[in-house]
Amino acid sequence: MSSSYPSSRPVSQVESYGRAPNTPSQDPWLFEPPRATYLEQTPESVSASSRGSLALHSGSNSSPLLVGDGRRFSEASATPVLPGNLGSSRKPSIVRRPICWIIALVALIIAAAAVVIPVYFFVIKPRSNPSSSSTSSSSPPGTSSPGPTGKSLTTGGNGSVITTSDGTTFTYINNFGGSWVYDPKDPFNNNAQPNSWTPPLNTSWTWGQDKVYGVNLGGLFVLEPFISPALFQKYPAAIDEWTLSTLMAADTASGGLNQIEDHYKTFITEQDIAEMAGAGLNWIRLPIPFWAIEKWDFEPFLEKVCWPYILRVLQWARKYGIRVNLDFHTIPGSQNGYNHSGKEGSINFLNGVMGMANAERALNYIRIIAEFISQPEWQPVVPVFSIMNEPILSTIGKDQLTSFYLAVHDMIRDITGVGEGHGAYIAIHDGFQGVASWAGFLQGSDRIILDTHPYFAFNGNSNTQPIATGTGLQAGGIWPTTACDAWADSMNASQTAFGVTIAGEFSNGYNPCGLFLTGTTGTSSFGPSCSLFLDSSQWNQTLKDGLMEFTLASMDALQNWFYWTWKIGNSSTTNTVEAPLWSYQLGLQGGWIPTDPRTALGTCAALGVSPQPFNGQYASWQTGGAGAGTIAATSLAMYGQYPPASINGLTSGANQALLPTYTSTSPIPTLPPPSFSPTPTVSIGDGWYDSADTGLAPTQVQGCSYPDAWDAVGSAVPTTLCPPGTVVAGVSTTPITTSVSVPTARRAR
Repeated sequence: MSSSYPSSRPVSQVESYGRAPNTPSQDPWLFEPPRATYLEQTPESVSASSRGSLALHSGSNSSPLLVGDGRRFSEASATPVLPGNLGSSRKPSIVRRPICWIIALVALIIAAAAVVIPVYFFVIKPRSNPSSSSTSSSSPPGTSSPGPTGKSLTTGGNGSVITTSDGTTFTYINNFGGSWVYDPKDPFNNNAQPNSWTPPLNTSWTWGQDKVYGVNLGGLFVLEPFISPALFQKYPAAIDEWTLSTLMAADTASGGLNQIEDHYKTFITEQDIAEMAGAGLNWIRLPIPFWAIEKWDFEPFLEKVCWPYILRVLQWARKYGIRVNLDFHTIPGSQNGYNHSGKEGSINFLNGVMGMANAERALNYIRIIAEFISQPEWQPVVPVFSIMNEPILSTIGKDQLTSFYLAVHDMIRDITGVGEGHGAYIAIHDGFQGVASWAGFLQGSDRIILDTHPYFAFNGNSNTQPIATGTGLQAGGIWPTTACDAWADSMNASQTAFGVTIAGEFSNGYNPCGLFLTGTTGTSSFGPSCSLFLDSSQWNQTLKDGLMEFTLASMDALQNWFYWTWKIGNSSTTNTVEAPLWSYQLGLQGGWIPTDPRTALGTCAALGVSPQPFNGQYASWQTGGAGAGTIAATSLAMYGQYPPASINGLTSGANQALLPTYTSTSPIPTLPPPSFSPTPTVSIGDGWYDSADTGLAPTQVQGCSYPDAWDAVGSAVPTTLCPPGTVVAGVSTTPITTSVSVPTARRAR
């Protein structure tokens, strides 16, 4: 969001399922539960009884259960046990017939009971009492509970009981027709559906017709002080994940960096994902850091440990039919200088002396993620890849950033191929310049989405106008109409002028109030005090009504949106959420977030704001149809050069050809798939989609020294090259080159 503030074994040939040559072979990681010890040579085995998360009851399985049971009992009743031969003492037939009739009637009753009892206990009762929850299960922890036929139930709807991997249970509440699916034999089953109006994962999403109602999982894998305040309150000197990691690592008595893994384990649970589907949501935007892949020695982050937890979230999303916009949230050197880029401070991506070197690393990490999510096992659940969160265009430069975006587009489409169904959509951020400034961007490109993050909280204004006013359409003061005026028309216009346009972040935080919202050292200015907005228990119904109307107007104006964020953690000093305006979950519970996002439709029109409508139709090339991948010659002439011709943040007269760069000689740190128990009957992939992509990864040139990659904007540009074997601080061995090839062949397809 925006605020102010192992060793590897190279392989020499293509291995199973398209592993790239010269990529490391790593031991499998266990899927449930993820562990920090996955880097060990022999991972700890986990029994089948500790796996899975299936339901005890499921109405969806009622038909096969009834067929099986009904047949069994009807066959038994077809040959009833009759009295034996009683000789001369047997009664005449007029007496025998009633006995037969009675026996037949008893058999019929038994057969009927065999049908009715399972229906009542496994279908009618769960559906008739969806609000009840289960706190125990007769099955061993982590296993599915057998139905009457002895088969494990792998799907369910409203009222079904979910057993999680640790054996706890919860009731799935979904009044919108959603259903979950998990089959241990096929963990990539995509039949789940979050609600009746959203296509299942095994069905195409149609941009312009289907609507994104999403939330971010902010603060889960990229730590932010205002989302997880307790972590930062324990270490008051910490201002970002860099300083927090440094302080934690030194605090071995408290567990060191393992404290961050504890956060991964507990902050978002499977029940959270189920609740999202039950709230009418259908997408998640999932911010991830580059240290999920690797970190370099001078960086303090917890390396690789979050990756299995990222996979866990992706599998939970799949289970409940929720699509994921995978958001690459941090860039080496920082793309914005905000704390959520990993380190607060200066911008060293495509800016300053280390700008090109950091861009080399970024290209390679984007490549590695693209290779993983382009595998057929992951494409349906990750249809959008946001390649960089919130780069500051005013510092980096639009030409420079567009050149990078084009390089990434060509690199990814060289991996995936061109056209609908070939890899994820590529989402780019507007750099806080507004969507209108990107009209006509790279015409002929293949499936690029424009992402904007509209916030009033950080617009620099006082924003003290009251929101606790009125009821109905009069609720919210100026704020609902202001949201419609600010966003509705521009979002509609961008659907035509650019193509698919989304709001990757927004909130009902119209003011900058919230604990650590503007950083751990910053203070929020809001009239006389922010105290009211730090404690939602003080809010009266009028304030909640105002926030609700503002939220509905924002949702309607933005149309395809992701709220920032699903959850805010408690402060350690008050044990309450002290940034309540930013928690979708808390807003659902407190009554200022709609329980059905569809109720937002038409809000702006009702307020008298009627923007020029968008007809839902995109140009063919914008959604991967005819012409996609053939970029206009004018765009290539302007932005086709990479590296860009100039880099900002250099001293006057500096020779850009002498900027430090890296060499492409390191094995690729590929992202491995999860392992499952029991072993699935389908392919799980190996993390690398395109076997023809064999390029190596960037690394520092041996014998050369480099400026601080995260703080080099003020450094002097070298005046000479650094030959092998000669140590000259801050100089590279060669003129500027990229470590990742940027193909051009895809442009002509």
